[in-house]
Amino acid sequence: MAVVREFTLPDLGEGLTEATIVQWMVEVGEVVAVDQPVVEVETAKAMVEVPCPYGGVVTARFGAEGAEVPVGAPLVTVAVGAVPDDLAGTGPSAHGPEAGAPAGPADTAEAGSGNVLVGYGTSAAAARRRRIRPGGTGPAAGASRPAEQVAAGQDSSGAEAAGVPGAEAGARTGANGSAAARAADAGSRTVAVISPLVRRMAREHDLDLREVTGSGRDGLILRTDVECAIRTRQEHAPAGAGVTDAVGAAAGAAAPTGEERIPLRGMLGAAAEKFSRSRREIPEATCWVDADATELLAARRAMNVPGAPKVSLLALLARITTAALARFPQLNSTVDTKTQEIVRLPAVHLGFAAQTDRGLVVPVVRDAHARTVEDLSAEFARLTETAREGGLSLAELTHGTFTLNNYGVFGVDGSTPIINHPEAAMLGVGRIAAKPWVHDGELAVRQVVQLSLTFDHRVCDGGTAGGFLRFVADCVEQPALLLRGM
Repeated sequence: MAVVREFTLPDLGEGLTEATIVQWMVEVGEVVAVDQPVVEVETAKAMVEVPCPYGGVVTARFGAEGAEVPVGAPLVTVAVGAVPDDLAGTGPSAHGPEAGAPAGPADTAEAGSGNVLVGYGTSAAAARRRRIRPGGTGPAAGASRPAEQVAAGQDSSGAEAAGVPGAEAGARTGANGSAAARAADAGSRTVAVISPLVRRMAREHDLDLREVTGSGRDGLILRTDVECAIRTRQEHAPAGAGVTDAVGAAAGAAAPTGEERIPLRGMLGAAAEKFSRSRREIPEATCWVDADATELLAARRAMNVPGAPKVSLLALLARITTAALARFPQLNSTVDTKTQEIVRLPAVHLGFAAQTDRGLVVPVVRDAHARTVEDLSAEFARLTETAREGGLSLAELTHGTFTLNNYGVFGVDGSTPIINHPEAAMLGVGRIAAKPWVHDGELAVRQVVQLSLTFDHRVCDGGTAGGFLRFVADCVEQPALLLRGM
């Protein structure tokens, strides 16, 4: 007798209360192992693969791709002990419940990992997946469902019962819309799309993503690709052919031509809330200075000798920043508004702004003050690549103490950035450009950069902020100054 266990979206940590389903990784009727990833979700922080703590047969899934799921809502139901005898020797997990055996209280405890989402999983690798026809065993296992079942609304993108004894999820079948809508959603899985927003935009404009050419890495379809395809289709539409918005028509109001509404959810919503909170709570001020970066660039060229690990400019700026924070620890702090205390932090966990297809993220380099320039350069490269792939963990995106923002990569000179709450300061670096500069008493063309510091005026006064920024500028102009403290 199989025991059906319901797996709900676990506590995501860091105050996150919901996630968006990006991609289902299992089908109904499929055998899963303990701690095998069953769904990929997008939180306000990162993309996460969610492993299921139960081993057995998937009897139902809840939520279509692109749907938001609150913490505690069901994701899948699994029939523990429903694996037929012919699969007992090739089950997906060596440490899961014994195939075909009833799952008692002790077996249930072993079947579930009991871990939370952060740090979830065991070291055992999931074996090859096996699919079982709902209600079938033996030679019929793995056969596809009849077409009339799909037509009846039993598409696997919604909640569905698999016919395994003890299944309790059948009443939820069809909760995710019509069969046609789910079939369209299922068809989009073959397209290189990560963002649920891109999928939603395509559905709202009746756009087939298979006809869109992605400009992202490995052909990834980005939001700009969808916008361009929609715009091109509208430009080539016959004269007088308008775009009708179903919701607006139902409400009796026509949307202006070209208007687009983007929900503030997921990463976009989390960033908006954080920016707003920063401006509400932090009395910030900004100071800036121009610096001659010619010698810093020369030092970097000298370090990047053939055969040696490459050193990035960002790593050199990070090393200068950590040295400045050692002299001015007031800026490596946070304000506890509940206790009305300034909390100075012992370690520098350096965040840096990274632009990705999913928006702006701030990965964090742990213990940056204790790393060499080569180590910093390697860690920046690793985190940047992981961020672009959408694979950063919550630990790699949180608990920063100071942020370094290199907006010079966008070709701009200066900025007054918003502090990354709850930190106390952010150092901004503009583009390095050839400009006229007085050097050794003579006018010369030098590589000049603008540095800016936005700081929380509660943690220090202008003298401290100015001293910090001046030290950074001096080290940019004369990198040898860093040797004094070594």
